[in-house]
Amino acid sequence: MAGSRASKGTIHPVILSGGSGMRLWPLSRALNPKQLQTLAGQRTMLQETAARVSEAPFAKPVVVCNDEQRFTVAEQLREAGATPQATLIEPVGRNTAPAAAVAAHYLVARDPDAMMLVLPSDHVVDKPHVFRDAVDKGLAAAVDDALVTFGITPERAETGYGYIRRGAPWKDLPGCFRVACFVEKPDAATAQAYLDDGTYDWNSGIFLFRAQSYLNELTDACPEIDEACRRAIDSGTLDLDALNLDAKAFAACPALSIDYAVMEPSQRAAVVPVDMGWSDVGSWASLWAIGDKDGQGNLLSGDVVVHDVHDSLIRADDRLVAAVGITDLIVVATADAVLVTQRDRAQEIKNVVEVLKQNGRTEVLAHPVVHRPWGHYQTVDQGEGFQVKHIMVKPGAKLSLQLHHHRAEHWVVVSGTAKVTLGDDTMTLTANQATYIPTETKHRLENTGESPLRVIEVQSGDYLGEDDIVRFDDIYGRD
Repeated sequence: MAGSRASKGTIHPVILSGGSGMRLWPLSRALNPKQLQTLAGQRTMLQETAARVSEAPFAKPVVVCNDEQRFTVAEQLREAGATPQATLIEPVGRNTAPAAAVAAHYLVARDPDAMMLVLPSDHVVDKPHVFRDAVDKGLAAAVDDALVTFGITPERAETGYGYIRRGAPWKDLPGCFRVACFVEKPDAATAQAYLDDGTYDWNSGIFLFRAQSYLNELTDACPEIDEACRRAIDSGTLDLDALNLDAKAFAACPALSIDYAVMEPSQRAAVVPVDMGWSDVGSWASLWAIGDKDGQGNLLSGDVVVHDVHDSLIRADDRLVAAVGITDLIVVATADAVLVTQRDRAQEIKNVVEVLKQNGRTEVLAHPVVHRPWGHYQTVDQGEGFQVKHIMVKPGAKLSLQLHHHRAEHWVVVSGTAKVTLGDDTMTLTANQATYIPTETKHRLENTGESPLRVIEVQSGDYLGEDDIVRFDDIYGRD
């Protein structure tokens, strides 16, 4: 975790990987949100964000995420060839102002002059070279202790974004302006007035400033956030390659955005207007808007067959989807859910998600395939007193040494080589071999081979919940 003083001109990306993106349900789930999904390109949105800042003048990123997603985040960054200089684990979500504050405290402790670029991990930027040019423009103002944000040149009268009105130029710096005001999401008529005015830009939620400048403004505007974040960092605990923020201190922090807590009251807010092909992919409709559509205006993904279909988004992640004679619809099919909505009502998906939450539906939380640091598992069948899972363990990985109070398990190896710990004994199993794990018995599954280990697990008992796990040893630091 230790860092060295940054060289002159170095910018520290701070990648925020929080939020659930429920307007993109059923693909985005609480435990596997949109930034961890492949939505617009061949890589996930998190990976695209890291790639955007992978070369000089950018340092290795500081990543802020929650404990439930930390291993997925780490694995995706590893696949993308991005090694964070630090990963800060939030015990609870507290919006962007505290997330940026803990990153700023981390950076200032290592370099009092550290410059930080705050990046949500769920944005699309189709013109990364234009983005980097805008960062160069903003850097000159940030060196002058401005708090810089980036305003997106509006393409339409959008009601789903907040806006920034440009004021006078920031001193003599080309392409950089003082912020006259921030405005909330407008109605349609107001949005059209903003578009016609020509001095309003969409609020991107991307920021560039000296870390200490941000903390100074935060201390003035919202000292309780600064104090809580300082304590959360100082009392945090190292866990493998991450720093767990102190739970009590961070939970006491007000949940505010950077805009509301710092930028709006600041007299040093600046904006750089930029047309960089940006979208926050806040809904299926916005994804349709930026996608490569066919001659009928359709954005199709997966095993999809259409006839007389126009201006629709259809995504099939797990099965064939056939559509006939529809227009302006969103259809998304995953392994456990199907969404159908009119395209112009895609923002209302959040209402359905709220109903699912109230009813305790697991489809809000996770996909049938649940990722773990050692691999993943998928529930393939379940009923009264039983559950069947397909488990994949990565080469060299192993599950925790654990026991269950309420369930027994049968393991059948489908492929690969398994080392099984069962009580005081160990055994090696290969394809078509099996073992039985009684309740109250310590056990562990490990992949000692060079290829993925695949196991069918049959659970039986009076309670089959994931919280019926008592861990005794875990290389990933889980309780």
